[in-house]
Amino acid sequence: MPAKASLLSELLLQKRAWVPGEHGGTSMHRELYELIKSEILEGTLPGGSRLPPSRVLGWELGISRNTVLNAYDQLLAEGYVTATTGRGTFVTDVPSRPTQHPLVPPPSVQPFCTADYPSISSRGTELLTRRKAADQQWGAFVAGVPDVTLFPRRIWQRLLNRHWRQPSAEMLSYSTVGGLAALRRTLAEHLHLVRSVQCDPEQIVITSGIHQAIDVIARLLGDPGDCAWVEDPGYWGMRSVLSSTGIDVVPVPVDDHGMSPTEEQLDGPAPRFICTTPSHQYPLGMAMSLPRRLMLIDYARRNDCWIIEDDYDSEFRFQGRPLASLQGLDTDERVIYVGTFSKTLFPGMRIGYMVLPKSIARYATQALAELYREGQLIQQAALADFMIEGHYAAHIRRVREVYARRHDLLRHSIARHLGRKWPVASQDAGLHLALLLPDDVDDVEISNQVRTRGIAARPLTYYYLEPHNARKGLLLGYACVPDNAIDPGVQIIASVIRQNRPIRGRLDTLFAS
Repeated sequence: MPAKASLLSELLLQKRAWVPGEHGGTSMHRELYELIKSEILEGTLPGGSRLPPSRVLGWELGISRNTVLNAYDQLLAEGYVTATTGRGTFVTDVPSRPTQHPLVPPPSVQPFCTADYPSISSRGTELLTRRKAADQQWGAFVAGVPDVTLFPRRIWQRLLNRHWRQPSAEMLSYSTVGGLAALRRTLAEHLHLVRSVQCDPEQIVITSGIHQAIDVIARLLGDPGDCAWVEDPGYWGMRSVLSSTGIDVVPVPVDDHGMSPTEEQLDGPAPRFICTTPSHQYPLGMAMSLPRRLMLIDYARRNDCWIIEDDYDSEFRFQGRPLASLQGLDTDERVIYVGTFSKTLFPGMRIGYMVLPKSIARYATQALAELYREGQLIQQAALADFMIEGHYAAHIRRVREVYARRHDLLRHSIARHLGRKWPVASQDAGLHLALLLPDDVDDVEISNQVRTRGIAARPLTYYYLEPHNARKGLLLGYACVPDNAIDPGVQIIASVIRQNRPIRGRLDTLFAS
């Protein structure tokens, strides 16, 4: 081994005074990953720097080579480093983390008054006009729905019974504290471990789901007429909730690197909110690149915006490690992280959460108590036990394998019936993929026709606010589809496409231009 220690080991052992394994609650490779990431973001390890070989760094730090390899793999997955066989591992050119600035005081919250809103009939008409919620919530190919038959119901029932035997009066009453303390503690540990979320339990507020979280955030931090950037295409539910609170929704295009504001948008008036799904963009599925993440965080800091990070489907990556959260990169408390158990457990659970900056967490708790009556404490207690006892992690591992298999089966069926060159928007993650269609095909009509044959496939144009920018396609959920129903379903879709676009030979020649 070399007599002179590498720069990286000197930084970790001397500057950082790192003692491997000192923090017992965090795995050693996660500690190493966090420390190296900090050195990269602070510019101490500039772009182009070569990291020491895993065996060398392991020897210098007195840890196993596998620990170093796991840390390097996570850095590679998130774009902090590149690796070339025979050459080594190198730091990528990423923008430096912006220096920390004094926290912006929480905005004054003005009481909402009915005069700020249109009449109930007008709002009701607007709400029903933009209706996007699907009638069918199960089967081929309903998107965004997990396979609830895989949920360990006996374990769940046992945990519920444990807390129903002799519940205290408090457990059967309303709550005004933002959720059960045990669940918030467990959730804080879990999010830090698997999503690199930086928070204390007091920063977590338990909700009934994403919609309620967005509603509270919009009413607490925004006023009617304020602007929110949303991804286009994007999740219709977030748009509906924001619009219902009087927030003006502005579409922002997405590219292969995620949300991509135009130069005109970046140079124009700043929004109050930036709403994004960086880990798995809904519905196209790409992950936001590291430079884009840092750009959005820096923009929010400079323009006094709030970023709402919807960590959609982050648990279901079939290759590599889950990407770290946007919130974990934020040093100025501009990111509000929201999540739900609807996709990992079952939609009917109706338990979600938001992780808020310390400066506004208690205000959000108060706002939730004013707007809604908190409850479901028995279910929250059972969920806390479910996570503490390891059932949650075991369930995620199990369903991830099932969903990965169904994802592959769907891709193979598409290649078989539509052609190997048929384009699909998929990143080997999530509960759905987007089957793209030629621009001159009416995806709404295709969707209507396959629905008459028992197939649910939402048209991709439904998810766009700007129709002239809309890509044509069908959203195909595979998580809740039995293995043996995938191929027949794709065969039906292929036959409908062929009926609408008669063509001899392979269907994928429609894209040969």
